[in-house]
Amino acid sequence: MTTVAVMVLFLAGSGTASAVVPTAPERPAATAVTGPPSVVPSVRAFKAASGPGWRPARGSRVVIDGKSPGLADEGELLARELGLAYGKTAAPGRGDIRLALSGSASGPAESYGITVSGGRVDVTGRDEAGVFYGTRTVKQAVRTTGALAEGTVTDGPAKPQRGLNLDIARKYFTPGWIEARLREMADLKLNQLVLHISDDQGFGIEIKNPKYAKSVSTARLSQAQLAGIVKLAESLHITVVPEIDSPGHLGAVLKSFPDLRLKDVNGQIVQGAIDISQAGAGPVIDELNKEFLPLFPGGAWHLGGDEYQALTRRNPEASFPNLAAAARRLYGPSGTVKDLATRWLDDRARALAPSKKRLKAWNDGFYTGGIAKADAAIEAEYWTGKEIGARLPEGYLAEGRKVVNLNDAYLYYVLGQPNDFTYPTGQAIYEEWTPAVLRGSRPVPDAARYQDSILGARLAVWCDRAGAQTEAQVASGIRMPLAALSQKVWNAGQPTRSWSGFQELVGRANPGGGLPQAGAPPLDGGASAYRSPF
Repeated sequence: MTTVAVMVLFLAGSGTASAVVPTAPERPAATAVTGPPSVVPSVRAFKAASGPGWRPARGSRVVIDGKSPGLADEGELLARELGLAYGKTAAPGRGDIRLALSGSASGPAESYGITVSGGRVDVTGRDEAGVFYGTRTVKQAVRTTGALAEGTVTDGPAKPQRGLNLDIARKYFTPGWIEARLREMADLKLNQLVLHISDDQGFGIEIKNPKYAKSVSTARLSQAQLAGIVKLAESLHITVVPEIDSPGHLGAVLKSFPDLRLKDVNGQIVQGAIDISQAGAGPVIDELNKEFLPLFPGGAWHLGGDEYQALTRRNPEASFPNLAAAARRLYGPSGTVKDLATRWLDDRARALAPSKKRLKAWNDGFYTGGIAKADAAIEAEYWTGKEIGARLPEGYLAEGRKVVNLNDAYLYYVLGQPNDFTYPTGQAIYEEWTPAVLRGSRPVPDAARYQDSILGARLAVWCDRAGAQTEAQVASGIRMPLAALSQKVWNAGQPTRSWSGFQELVGRANPGGGLPQAGAPPLDGGASAYRSPF
């Protein structure tokens, strides 16, 4: 990113942008700051104290506690971002920022505190991620107001899963673009990037196994490029999760295995669907997963499971007698194609069991009324209630299944807006949506009962019409929805700012960007000379 800030705010309900300001942002004036930090997402609690607060000045440093050597990366990054010296484990002094682990297991994972007192800042966290998020608050506060007020911040996430879903199967996104989104996500305290790798139109990452030579898209990420993305994500406390979708959305993979394509009773090939009755079908996916496991060291894996076209037919057993016969062999005369699809999902889960990954699947990959039951530990990623035999989200919650919110009415950014989709607006997410609004526009009944079972949410970019927008247009289009999402999954309370006030704050906070350039008015009225590293 250049040091010239170009801010594009999409207006609610429109596809047009507000005026572009092609100049360096002004540094905040060196006046006293009061109240909680002006950051996105807002902090959950602030207790004011009497004192001048803190602002960076010449000689200010970032130091880490000597008992917390693992915070070196966080310390070095914040020092670069603020243009300060990194003092390693030196004793903190006036004007410094000190990072430390709290040594306490109290509070949720990723939580942190900031104390501004005696002319210095202390950032403490339960874990390294918490300290990192504390540094994001410091960075944004300097960006928006130039300072932190005297007092104490107590902060932590309302939801453990917060992020972005990106379809790299149907559209090529450059490594630099993905890395820019990771930096934006990190500043917004988002912690999960799910890559949709396989679909009918393409496969978005290099496969080295020669058996899949016909499957990989010409424009795709190399495994070396992916490694760089994953490394950056890890440094920003973001987990990169792969989704190799099956048993549907496999058109590209099946180019290398045409004999495994599903055919109906009339011999017609069903687009993207693998014939799960064939013994060779499962190993095609398991071998892919085996190759990709070392590339994705994070703790989660997405199995897909959605839109298996055999189950969109009115009578799947009549339309696909081979699938029906396989189901009866496994489950007796009452076995159905739904049972066979559930068996497929569980078989893929069992193959991944040694990896200890937390497993996910789309909600329409879980079926009711059959004999087979999906592994209870697989998280349901709820996106739609429009599929045949659709289940309300409370059905998943009532049976004890953990759910992640990808409500397609608010959180689906579908390129080209096909099938009655419209681009989501940050305003609708900010003013109407909560993690409990899993389907449509209303929260699930008795939402408080299920708060711990609703694990979080992601904004999803789908590339149904890949050429409809450029990378830059996608980045601009998702900027405010992503910021609004971050507010609602981090802080469970009703936002206190108006939508226009939130837009203005996002513009000043500039998630993913740097500080105002050297040459603009100094932050402390004359002593400082900071330079953006971006």
